[in-house]
Amino acid sequence: MHFSDYDRLVEEYLSFSQKIRGYSPQTITTYRIVLEQLKTRYELIEERFSIKAFRLYVVKQNPKTITKKLSTIREFIKFLNTHKDFNLQLIGDDPIKVPKTLPKPINKNYIDEVLAIASLQEKTLIYLMYGLGLRISEVASITLANISQEWIIIEGKGSKQRELPLLPIITQSIEEYITFAKPKVYLFEKKSKPLNVDQIRYITTKLFKSQGIKLTPHQLRHTFATELLNDDARISDISKLLGHKSMESTQLYTKLANSKKLTDYMASHPLCKD
Repeated sequence: MHFSDYDRLVEEYLSFSQKIRGYSPQTITTYRIVLEQLKTRYELIEERFSIKAFRLYVVKQNPKTITKKLSTIREFIKFLNTHKDFNLQLIGDDPIKVPKTLPKPINKNYIDEVLAIASLQEKTLIYLMYGLGLRISEVASITLANISQEWIIIEGKGSKQRELPLLPIITQSIEEYITFAKPKVYLFEKKSKPLNVDQIRYITTKLFKSQGIKLTPHQLRHTFATELLNDDARISDISKLLGHKSMESTQLYTKLANSKKLTDYMASHPLCKD
């Protein structure tokens, strides 16, 4: 059994995601593709929405891709239950283990190149992610009340707060942006509403793309951590700055740092030269 009005429900969900939640056109297109793939690969038995057929369809795809598609479906079902008076139980959405991969930092020259042409808003966003190592969700939640001249309070995962020191260049950028944009509650707002994660991601990726650089905002956070580690900062300090729950997450960066050290060693040792 399937919804007779599946297409209409999908369009209403996509419209809600774009107009109410502020998702970018790129995200909406991705969601549309996933839900089109789902259209003939689910089974509705009373209030049980099974996607086992969909799981078989995507089983050979990259684990990260599968995880993102499952997330899209969960959000769609959540929308139906919350806004369309359904009471669906999603079956077959068991999470899969996604292998951890090495972070991919961005060359500082590329960042400098983009900062040179960035607007005040774009520059401040980059400084917060690259200069403080913030997650994109943490940037979106920054309020004016949590900013002082030398410190900023960040709402991390699980509502866990951490206080970070502000470099003078970041303080200056924030102050100039506040003077220009005049936000009321949140640092980054549009029509008195805070910018969401997708809007910030769109602004950042579009800026770097204009210079021919493919980047995700999270790479700026990776670059922050990697550069500190390469400059011999203590991993325990980096972990606190990043707001990691455990040192295990931060240990991932040591592999990248060790890889760089090996490359430098191979390039400088006399036995490796002609």
